[in-house]
Amino acid sequence: MDRMTAAIAIFIITILTFIGAVIYIFSFVALLKIVFGMAFLGTLLVFGMFSAITAYAKSYRYLLIFVGAMLLSGYGLYSVYVWNPAGIATVIGTFVLAFLIFVWYISEPDLSIAERFSTPESLMKNGNFRAAGRKFEKKGDYTRAAEAYIKAEMLESAAWAYEKAEKYREAAEVYEMLAEKHGDAYYWKEAYEFYKKAGDLRKAAECLEKYAMDEPWFWEDVAEIYEQIGDERKMMKALERALEYYKKEAEEEGVFWEDVAKLYRKLGKDELSEGAWVNFARYCEAEAENDPAWYRHVAEAYEELGLHERAAEAKKKYEEYRAKVISKSD
Repeated sequence: MDRMTAAIAIFIITILTFIGAVIYIFSFVALLKIVFGMAFLGTLLVFGMFSAITAYAKSYRYLLIFVGAMLLSGYGLYSVYVWNPAGIATVIGTFVLAFLIFVWYISEPDLSIAERFSTPESLMKNGNFRAAGRKFEKKGDYTRAAEAYIKAEMLESAAWAYEKAEKYREAAEVYEMLAEKHGDAYYWKEAYEFYKKAGDLRKAAECLEKYAMDEPWFWEDVAEIYEQIGDERKMMKALERALEYYKKEAEEEGVFWEDVAKLYRKLGKDELSEGAWVNFARYCEAEAENDPAWYRHVAEAYEELGLHERAAEAKKKYEEYRAKVISKSD
């Protein structure tokens, strides 16, 4: 038996011994007085603390609730002292009822009492689209919830509901509406994702194009989609945009010459691709002076340039470096 198990066993035995002793020496009623008394004292202290906090925060609505609960706990403690079982039962019943009401309230916290007892259909007829959407959503009718949210101009909720209903095209259309309304590129990315799920690759590409205007490293993804659907003209245009982005990046950080070289090749500009590979090889050689792991990329660049002897030389240096690393780890 480990220490934790032993400690738990000792604790349980101690409690049971205490209960047995109270019942044997005094009575079962005495045990009930101790249990209920401690419980009501605890709730009295807890609600008293919350009352002080809400009073300090000047949150008077919640202050009334906590003061009421504190007074109820005090009455329960008094009922234990004079041993009034009816009073104890009343306090416990009131707390249970209050808890059930609280659970019922938080299940739909943004609905009024009248809205809670109304059907979503009647709420739709009365033009209360927000509440109707919430009610439809709670019933699991996500399509009608989304329709209600659109009428309430709660577009993000509508998109989420369409997603839950697995109506991906409709979700994508809502995200397009959000993108146009707010001018936030994030929504174009969401529209792209859902058009892709819906199987409409052309619309997905169009949305991703708009996202790539702000996040240009996605132009290659745009080109890939247009390649899948066989639109060579738009694919080439997207590759040109990707090339513009990576050329700027390569001028600041040479590692991107590899991307430039690959894009030139895709565009059929082999001479320019060769020049980019030369730049990438030079960058990697400079990096390899401080970190020999870069010789692997040097070898790759020379292979692309057809300089197999230099590629083999760089690969040998990389293998020697790897052997040293492995020997040190052993």
